[in-house]
Amino acid sequence: MNLEKLLNDLEKKHPGEVEYLQAVREVLESIEDVVNQNPQFESAGIIERLIEPDRVLTFKVPWIEDNGKVQVNLGYRVQFNNALGPYKGGLRFHPSVNLSILKFLGFEQIFKNSLTTLPIGGGKGGSDFDPKGKSDTEIMRFCQAFMLELWKLIGPETDVPAGDIGVGGKEIGYLFGMYKKLTKQHHGVLTGKGLNWGGSLIRPEATGFGSVYFAQEMLATKEESLEGKTVCLSGFGNVAWGAAMKVNELGGKVVTLSGPDGYIYDPEGVSGEKIEYMLELRASNQDIVKPYSYEFPEARFHQGKHPWETPCDVAIPCATQNELDKQDAENLVKNGCICVAEGANMPSTPEAIEVLQQNKVLFGPGKAVNAGGVATSGLEMSQNAMKLNWPSEEVDNRLHQIMRSIHSASVIHGRENNGYINYVKGANVAGFLKVANAMLDQGVV
Repeated sequence: MNLEKLLNDLEKKHPGEVEYLQAVREVLESIEDVVNQNPQFESAGIIERLIEPDRVLTFKVPWIEDNGKVQVNLGYRVQFNNALGPYKGGLRFHPSVNLSILKFLGFEQIFKNSLTTLPIGGGKGGSDFDPKGKSDTEIMRFCQAFMLELWKLIGPETDVPAGDIGVGGKEIGYLFGMYKKLTKQHHGVLTGKGLNWGGSLIRPEATGFGSVYFAQEMLATKEESLEGKTVCLSGFGNVAWGAAMKVNELGGKVVTLSGPDGYIYDPEGVSGEKIEYMLELRASNQDIVKPYSYEFPEARFHQGKHPWETPCDVAIPCATQNELDKQDAENLVKNGCICVAEGANMPSTPEAIEVLQQNKVLFGPGKAVNAGGVATSGLEMSQNAMKLNWPSEEVDNRLHQIMRSIHSASVIHGRENNGYINYVKGANVAGFLKVANAMLDQGVV
């Protein structure tokens, strides 16, 4: 495989799609040896076929504000690869949404979904619509208009969207309601549904739970655990909420949360009613964490800063892409951090990852660490297909088992001669091999 030629050609085809090109480079660099050892992949054009999405739908979404004014947003669905099963991946409603971000997320989703061992492919979608500050009726009108364009492309055996940033239970409900009206069918075409009409228990917490389970598995390779460990989290949404609950359950102490406005340092730990307050913050539509310091005076707010300057044993970035840079990584190393687990999608820059790996910090990439969300979505699909609901303990046990399996696969393919486990390489190789072999079996389609 001529890596640089592939990447240069891709950049010429898709100039300016920075996040997408970054994600492709990270994967191809880590699977280069495996591809070169398997000439059948090159002769079948597996890489060239894998790095381009099967199809990209872009559409306008006109909707009406409460005051009668018409607004127009852009909607997208990127169906990337369905070699293993129906396309599966979230919908993101946020002003930052563009084609590059959705292609990066969809590409990552291929490998993440492969690692879960569930029969699901990779996709992603969303819109530059911002639900913040919108009334429920405005959000409903937008979701209905969005689904008017999307419904013909999705289905329980075709493409199963889920929630993501800006798309929670309320939005999924509105989307599903319109889908049901258009198709006259009630089936598992969306995940993240309400518990009273087909949703799975612990789905909102699952990404955070899974991230902590993976961190626990990484620590165990060093005969460590989360018991007594200080943990820094970024974000304050569902992922951070789930992670905070599970860290406390396993004996650790969460000391930071963050938002676009800065971060909170709480030396007494985020636990009990403070975790519940995260949900109130999330529901406030303010998208800031500063009010936490008003509610709990022992906490200190740091305006415009990242939490990675805070001494900790474990760091779990749960916010957004490229939020942890080289300087942040150097701060974590200097302050004695031994484990970084990516709860968000690609939250660490390549330079940050290099610093962490050079210093032999345990580093788990998002496609492995945060796979718990899509894994539980897959479990929701199974429950929908069987017309039943599992208790939360069963879902949690299945999630824990999946995360252990992902960790084991990453170790098998990522352990280096010096004993250090390169989880980036391990996860990419494990995810790639399953997809690539399926594509070989199915011919050139």
